[in-house]
Amino acid sequence: MSFTTPDITRAVTQGAVRLLEQMSLACVTELVLANGRRADIMALSEKGEIWIVEVKSGKPDFESDGKWHEYRPYCDKFFFAVHESFPTELLPLDTGLIIADQFGGALIRPAPEHKLAAARRKAVTLKLARTAAQRFSAQQFAASFTPE
Repeated sequence: MSFTTPDITRAVTQGAVRLLEQMSLACVTELVLANGRRADIMALSEKGEIWIVEVKSGKPDFESDGKWHEYRPYCDKFFFAVHESFPTELLPLDTGLIIADQFGGALIRPAPEHKLAAARRKAVTLKLARTAAQRFSAQQFAASFTPE
């Protein structure tokens, strides 16, 4: 059975989020950062650490995307999440690595820590919290709305 690029992206994202949640991180997907870039997964740890996970569906996706460096100023730890068929030797060694599929994931390589400055941490944390709350509120409204 062959999977399309969107199928792989969806499965890896789902598995990475499941892994992070098992690690007690709270996750938001598709979060737009102050620099205009969109983080595939942003996670907040119980200690207030901010992680960004960039999902890559395959070699062409990684090779055509050089913007991942622009995420680092917005997180304490940066990871790539890929499917087990991804050639991981392409990924930089100074990033974390998650292997995932739709069922879950495994943290293969921890990410080095790049501590955020206090002002940036506050701004990013507020953005993450407000986005999560707005999405939750919208879901609650949609679930409770019943047309007559």
